[in-house]
Amino acid sequence: MLRRLSLAIAVASAFAGSAWAEDAPLSARTDLVTVYKDAVDNNADLAAARANYEAQREAVPQARSGLLPQINGGATANSTRTELDEPSNTSSRSGIAYQATLSQPIFRADRWFQLKAAQAGTEQAALEFSATQQNLILQTAESYFSVLRAQDNLAATKAEEAAFKRQLDQANERFDVGLSDKTDVLEAQAGYDTARANRIIAERDVDDAFQALVTLTNREYNSLEGILHTLPIVEPAPNDAKAWVDTAAQQNLNLQASNFAVDAAEETLRQRKAGHAPTLDAVASYQKGDNDSLGFSNSNFNGGTGTTFGSDVEQRSIGLELNIPIYSGGLTSSQVRESYQRLSQTEQLRESLRRQVVQNTRNFHRAVNTDVEQVKARKQSIISNQSALEATEIGYQVGTRNIVDVLDAQRQLYSSVRDYNNARYDYVLDNLRLKQAAGTLSPADLEALAAFLKPDYDPDKDFLPPDLAKAAEASLKNQTEY
Repeated sequence: MLRRLSLAIAVASAFAGSAWAEDAPLSARTDLVTVYKDAVDNNADLAAARANYEAQREAVPQARSGLLPQINGGATANSTRTELDEPSNTSSRSGIAYQATLSQPIFRADRWFQLKAAQAGTEQAALEFSATQQNLILQTAESYFSVLRAQDNLAATKAEEAAFKRQLDQANERFDVGLSDKTDVLEAQAGYDTARANRIIAERDVDDAFQALVTLTNREYNSLEGILHTLPIVEPAPNDAKAWVDTAAQQNLNLQASNFAVDAAEETLRQRKAGHAPTLDAVASYQKGDNDSLGFSNSNFNGGTGTTFGSDVEQRSIGLELNIPIYSGGLTSSQVRESYQRLSQTEQLRESLRRQVVQNTRNFHRAVNTDVEQVKARKQSIISNQSALEATEIGYQVGTRNIVDVLDAQRQLYSSVRDYNNARYDYVLDNLRLKQAAGTLSPADLEALAAFLKPDYDPDKDFLPPDLAKAAEASLKNQTEY
C-alpha cells in the first residue's frame, strides 16, 4: 500500500515528539474569566479612566460651592506714628481689629447653570468610564483568543513542516532507487525549508501574543485553556440588523455619553449668557477693634472735630449687594459666541458617533452571519483538501502528477486548516464586538464562553475538529497495520 502523506500522518508526526506529548505533564492552564479578573485588577488604562472619573465628580461640589454661603474671617494689626511741626508734637497709636464677613448668593444665574453643566459632565464621565470597563471585556477576549489563534496556527504550521519533511524523505528514497530525479528532491527541500521558516515565525507570534496579554494584565501565563470545537456556531439572536441598531441607539455607552456632552455644552452656553444678568447677594459683616485700628474718630459722628474714641469699637452691618454688568470689554459676548460654536461642535461629534455606531452595528451583524457560513465552509474545505492531497499523492506515485503538485496540495490543506481556526476565532470576537456596539456586552458573555473552554487543551492535538482528528488517527492506524 502507498504511504500517503496525509493530514493524519503529519499531525501524528508533529505531536509525537513535542513537549505537549500525551504522557508529558501539562502545567495549570488559565481560563478566560481569570484573565479578565486580572485585567480588572491591574490594567493601567482602566485605572487611569477610574481616576479621571473620580476627578470629574469633584466638578459638582466645586460648582455647587458658588451657590452656598461664603464666610471669611481675619484680623488686622497696625501701628501709626504721627509727627507735627507746629506745635512740635509726636504721637504713636497701635491696635488690633477683627472682622468676619458672611455672603449668601441670592440670584446668580451663571453659577446655577455652571452647576447643571458640571452635573451633565459628571454623567458623561461616568458613562465614559463604563465604556472603558466594557472595552476591557473585549480587549481581554481579543488578547486571550489571539494567543489561542497563534497557538493553533503554530500547531498547523508544525504539522505542515512534518508533512514536508516526510515528503522530502520520500523524495530522497525515490531518488536513491532511481524512481525520480534530483529536481524532485530540490523541490521537496525548498518546500520543507519554507515550512520550517514559517514555523519559526509562528513561534514568535505565540510569544508576541502572550506578551500582549502581559501588557493587558501585568501577569504572566504559562498556558491558557483552549476553546472546544463544539462551541455552537449560530446566527445572532435576533437575526435582524435593525433590531440591533435600535438597541445600539438606546444602549451604546459612548453614544449615551455624547448626549450628556451636548447637555453640558448647552448648560455652559446658558452660563455664558447669564454673564449679562445682574447678581444679588446678601452680605453681613462684623468688626471689632480699637478706634484707631478700625479708622474711626469722632469726626464720623460729631461734625468732624477729629476726637478719637478711647475704647474698643464694634460694628455690625447687613444688607444686599446688587451688581449690574454694563460693559466688560466684550468678554461676555465673546464667551457666548465661543459657547455657541462649542455646542455646535459637540452636536456634530454626537451625530458622527451615531452614524459610526450604526455602521459598526450593521457591519458586525453581517460579519457574524458571514462567520457562521465561513466556519462551515472552512471545515468542509479541510475535508476536500485532504481528499485532494491524497489523490495527488497517488497520482505522484503512479507518475501522473509531479512533486510540485503534491507540495501545492499540501499547502492548500494546511492553509484550509488555518482558515478554519481563524474563522472560529473571528466568529467569537465578532459576536462580542456586535454586543459592544449594541451596548449589551458584559462579563457574563465571557463566562458563557468559558463554559466551552477545555482545561487540558493541547494545541498540537486539538487544533483539528474532533471528528477530523479521529479520522486522522484511524487513517494512520490503518496505514501502520498494513
